[in-house]
Amino acid sequence: MAELTSQQKKDYARTLYLKDNLTQQEIADKVGVSRQTIIRWMAAGQWEKLKVGITLGREQQIANLHRQVMELNNLILSRPEGERFANPAEADTLGKLAAAIKKMETEVGIADLVNVGMRFIEWIRPIDLDKAKEITVLWDKFIKDNLS
Repeated sequence: MAELTSQQKKDYARTLYLKDNLTQQEIADKVGVSRQTIIRWMAAGQWEKLKVGITLGREQQIANLHRQVMELNNLILSRPEGERFANPAEADTLGKLAAAIKKMETEVGIADLVNVGMRFIEWIRPIDLDKAKEITVLWDKFIKDNLS
């Protein structure tokens, strides 16, 4: 890996961290830097936030919210006839869950941005490797701006 620039090593390390389930030491060994360098890059680039966003994607979060709404509705429907309505706390919870679902369905999250960027870079890499490297650096800056 001696032919790679520091930025290329950092990009490679970030990709390994986000895509593979490797330890910091394993990433350091593959990239050819120290474990402390990986730790420093992780902190500076907020890789943990990126990984959390990727791990639990928007679709999965929306599905979890829908399950919570279903559970609450099932609880309400299990009551005796004439009592099948939400109490104030349940109504409040249903409203908050509905708002969260709507927000997640209409907003683009960091995980979506990261996933689209990674897919695009993987697509362009066999076509134009230099352009893929350039886009990787720009996309990384774009993601960091959106995290701030």
